[in-house]
Amino acid sequence: MSNIFLLYKDKIIKVLLEYKGLNNSQVALKVLAYDSDLGESHQHFETLRKQISRNRKAILDEHDGIYTASESIDVPNSTMKHFWAKNKDFSGFVKNPNYVDAQEQIIKDLDFTSFYKEVVKPVQVEKKKKKVGFFDRLVYTDTHIGMNVNPEGNSLYGGKWDAEELFERLKIIINHVVSHQKSNLLYIDDLGDYMDGWDGQTARKGHDLPQNMSNQQAFDCGISFKVQMVDELIKYYDKIIIHNICVDNHSADFGYIVNSAFKVIAELKYPNNIFVTNQRKFIGHYKVGKFIFILTHGKDDKNLKFGFKPKLDDVQEKKINEYIDVNFLFRQGITIEFSKGDSHQYLFDSTPSKFNYYNYPALSPSSDWVQTNFARGKSGFVFFNYTEEAKETKEYLFDWKT
Repeated sequence: MSNIFLLYKDKIIKVLLEYKGLNNSQVALKVLAYDSDLGESHQHFETLRKQISRNRKAILDEHDGIYTASESIDVPNSTMKHFWAKNKDFSGFVKNPNYVDAQEQIIKDLDFTSFYKEVVKPVQVEKKKKKVGFFDRLVYTDTHIGMNVNPEGNSLYGGKWDAEELFERLKIIINHVVSHQKSNLLYIDDLGDYMDGWDGQTARKGHDLPQNMSNQQAFDCGISFKVQMVDELIKYYDKIIIHNICVDNHSADFGYIVNSAFKVIAELKYPNNIFVTNQRKFIGHYKVGKFIFILTHGKDDKNLKFGFKPKLDDVQEKKINEYIDVNFLFRQGITIEFSKGDSHQYLFDSTPSKFNYYNYPALSPSSDWVQTNFARGKSGFVFFNYTEEAKETKEYLFDWKT
């Protein structure tokens, strides 16, 4: 197959299924109409026409059943994710290659830049007096904005988690960071489950969540928390680099939308001082000097039912080592930290041979479900000062409030 055919294969399938009466030349013209520059090229047209002629029957044989099935039950072809094809001799499960996930399409179409660029004006940040440290790092996770920890007042240990409590904790975070600052460069890692859920459900659906905010209230609260954090901390740092995990079991797409809006606001407001990465892979990493930080929430939004456990086992260690090897991260003199949330436990393990396995405490208190099934636990965040060779740890754990 030619490169031009492979480039337009999805569009060819779509046109062949929806416009069955067109000949090969008409199909090629309709496909190339998606791109006017290529459409004007006779060379591309002729190549594509020939390839359509050669592959038309195979394409229709492979995909026509899906189109026919969707027509028979009056369902648009692009909305049928999969179906069972059955007769007296055969039964098979068929996935639809033309399926378009509506929620994913909404995310692709998001354009916060055009929305915010007229209202968010750049701020000039004054250069700070030089600090001695290499860099500072703040890590928090499992904020669960919108979670109701004491539904109907009947949870085992009570507790309070709402906008008021969230912003009280933000003040503590800022004060703790500023009081222990040793560098002009700050890294902030949010390890996921930033939002508790959407419409009272986790990202995976089928799991009802008691919540005390609407989707709109949670969105506004999530944006305000992060913007206020950087507004305060940029008064003390020359540069802030932020990594937000957007693949988790509670927030998922909602978390990405909030973090996407925050990224635009923060980078428009502080274009030379704040840089945001929204991690959309289950596992990712970044490097600062001799330190490599591998980031994950611990569970994802669809595949991992149990995810990475608080205590490392052989299977999980093998998976992390594989990631390290594939990305060529391990070499002499390098320190690797595998940073995860999800477990709501503060547990640091430095025994694996290639990396440190760090579970970070949740910023939110324990949910009603956790209180009932496990223990109250401790919530908090962790702050580090790094030199070029070592680090100091300055954790903060919150008292339980009833």
